[in-house]
Amino acid sequence: MSATLGILVIIGIGLLVIFLNKKPDQVSERTTRFATQLEKLWRIQNDALRTHKIQRAEKALLMILRVDERNAAAYNRLGMIFAKQLNFDDAIECFEIAQSLDPTASSYHNVGLVYMEKGDLEKAMLALKQAMELEPDLAFRHISYAQILERIGDKKTMIEELEKAVELEPTPQILKILAEAYDEDDRVVLAASARDKARDLDVPGTQKTISQPNKAVI
Repeated sequence: MSATLGILVIIGIGLLVIFLNKKPDQVSERTTRFATQLEKLWRIQNDALRTHKIQRAEKALLMILRVDERNAAAYNRLGMIFAKQLNFDDAIECFEIAQSLDPTASSYHNVGLVYMEKGDLEKAMLALKQAMELEPDLAFRHISYAQILERIGDKKTMIEELEKAVELEPTPQILKILAEAYDEDDRVVLAASARDKARDLDVPGTQKTISQPNKAVI
């Protein structure tokens, strides 16, 4: 009986070795198919956006999420599409799912902008603060935050945020925004100085623009 058991154990080990030898190839094949399918769907989505076929892009993203339900990039892109369609509730849901999967500055920034569009300034401020904490060196984040501060009437902090934006990215566009803020706060000398700097920089061929718009865009 012990000899029979020994034979069965040997056979079992042999089958296990065969199974283990096959499994990596099977996994590799599935992984390759999976990656190819995702790549194809992303290509469809990008082509659809380039040709302004928003519904086709949306369907491609939903298929990506059906295949890979934890794809934060797909949730972010889908949120941008919903925001463009003024479907703010679904946009927020997508951005918040993206945050839970991969909390990036962009996802916080996008959801903050959507909350601002909805008029929920408290949540917008919180989201944009989190975006700035993750990426404090981008001017457009400070400009977006300044927009919220302007809405709640906090001119002092608004100007401070615009000044930070100018320090990070001294473009004519941002300097003009800062000059207008100085004007509204009766800081005439500082407004004139900001406009002079903007004019000095505003030379054809040397202009720079803010690196990213202050709204969620595709």
